[in-house]
Amino acid sequence: MKCFEFHCKLKELQLLGTLNGGQSFRWKKNIKDGIEQWVGVFKERVWVLEQSFDTLKCQVYQTPHDNMENNELELILRNYFQLDLINLEEHYEEWSAKDPYFKEAAKQFYGIRILQQEPVENIFSFICSQNNHISRITSMVEKLASFYGSKICDLNRVEYYSFPKLDDLAHPAVEEKLRTNGFGYRAKYITKAAQEIVSKGGTDWLEKLKLMDYVDAKKNLITLTGIGPKVADCICLMSLGHLQAIPVDTHMYQIAARLYIPTLSKKKTITESIYKEIGDHFRNLYGPLAGWTHTILFCADLKKFKEVINDDREDKPNKRKKK
Repeated sequence: MKCFEFHCKLKELQLLGTLNGGQSFRWKKNIKDGIEQWVGVFKERVWVLEQSFDTLKCQVYQTPHDNMENNELELILRNYFQLDLINLEEHYEEWSAKDPYFKEAAKQFYGIRILQQEPVENIFSFICSQNNHISRITSMVEKLASFYGSKICDLNRVEYYSFPKLDDLAHPAVEEKLRTNGFGYRAKYITKAAQEIVSKGGTDWLEKLKLMDYVDAKKNLITLTGIGPKVADCICLMSLGHLQAIPVDTHMYQIAARLYIPTLSKKKTITESIYKEIGDHFRNLYGPLAGWTHTILFCADLKKFKEVINDDREDKPNKRKKK
């Protein structure tokens, strides 16, 4: 285990809203000796984070052959939270000046960051998210990891696994195993999408999507089985660096209709043109980081948010559908 800490203000990173807002499904909140901890898996390591007013304390559990030093691990974590890319305090001031609704939301939902996730995990997590609720998505993602990932460690009597590699998910036998373990139609989507990505060049193809402009990257993602506009935008935003992507689900549509585009209230469905209208509205309002502000507004409008968090922990699926 490696231990380190570094300076990080709450206004630059709020773990609660960032890790429990539906971006990643591999983080859990624990209370140890009265202290809130967040335990999660990324980059084939288990991370335990504790936050104080201006300090982030970190414990990192690695496999025996992995002996990365503290300074390297800190850099991985900083990149994951994009701490050196975006100064949130400055941007919050800018966004608040443009939008009174954002200014009100920012009072409680400060320090919400877009995670820079691994594209493979991000893609297959959000394929699992369709027509689903957070606790079940989390269960599916953990099953994928335990079935096809590599074991990292045991911690507090829990086994932790890395997320599977593309080739492991592309194996023809995967679909049947996932179907028998509660994945339903998503089993086929996962296997087919993995096979399609491998045929296009695998992780090299995914890296190329980061270098494309947002529109082209989204078009390429939509060619994959099981990925429509909303999921493609989630992937663009959360793992490909296209921070202007706006995932529009029913909840975001309701926010736009109520607060920003009143004419939408007369519409009954989210058509392709309405989807684009909502995205363009926020991009025109906020600029190239519109997807970041969308995430903050999304969290702020989730019926007190803490109630949603409790629902997720208590496995009450009817409260919120994932995008």
